[in-house]
Amino acid sequence: MVVGGAAAAQVAPIDWLWMLILGVALFGMEVAKNAWGDVYDYDSGTDLAVAPEDRTDFSGGKRVLVDQLLTRGQTWAMSCGFGGVGIALGTLIVFARAPEVFPLGMVGLALGWSYHGPPLRLAYRGLGELDVLLCYGPLLALATYAIQTHRFDLDVVWLSLPLGIFTAAFLLVNEFPDHAADVTADKRNLVVRLGKQKASRLLALTYLAGFALVAALPLLGFSPWVLLGLLPLPLAARAVWFVWSEPETFHRQRPAQPLALLVFAGYAVAVGLGTLLGPR
Repeated sequence: MVVGGAAAAQVAPIDWLWMLILGVALFGMEVAKNAWGDVYDYDSGTDLAVAPEDRTDFSGGKRVLVDQLLTRGQTWAMSCGFGGVGIALGTLIVFARAPEVFPLGMVGLALGWSYHGPPLRLAYRGLGELDVLLCYGPLLALATYAIQTHRFDLDVVWLSLPLGIFTAAFLLVNEFPDHAADVTADKRNLVVRLGKQKASRLLALTYLAGFALVAALPLLGFSPWVLLGLLPLPLAARAVWFVWSEPETFHRQRPAQPLALLVFAGYAVAVGLGTLLGPR
């Protein structure tokens, strides 16, 4: 939303009411996705199989069922309730503000469900990372931009693609602590498919690709101010070093996971600011 909103602000004044409505809708869908994801990961056994020493604040599921904080019925009720709010507000956006975002909304809903849910279960087939890259990068940024401007722009894709890449990298880092549990549950994400050593190299390549794209943005006609998006590079390098040097146990003593979170959050803020300071 920050990236798409910053790009939209260069075209027209931001309508903050619709930005708020979108934010609440996305919050509702995010809660719903986490709730139904917890049910499916509990049913598959992956959350149950995470060893105590491998539990972190960033991986191992939300554990509301494992730790009996909620019942299965309560978790599904939360998913349906918050999902209903998200869908209702999304419908309001389509009919009252921007009908052109309907296809993006449907794609987002399908990808959000399919990360855990049947029949695709993308997170269990090595495609969850791509799902996250698309949803948390171009798809949400384009939707934010279109709701404000009533049109789409390829520039928004270029600005938000690194964000999607960095968010997928965060997911990749979080898959390392869950490796043994995911193998047991046949959750064949990229870390399971590649093994931890090769996946640590993939993480480095993922960040390299993301920051190379950021560095290339001025060559695509963007203001040099968007190079503020390179500011999180040292954080990414530190996270990569932790994972590369200790792929089996980094999560037990190294803050690679919070660093990876700060990379994608920092990029969104930095490139959003750069977009505002130096319009194309």
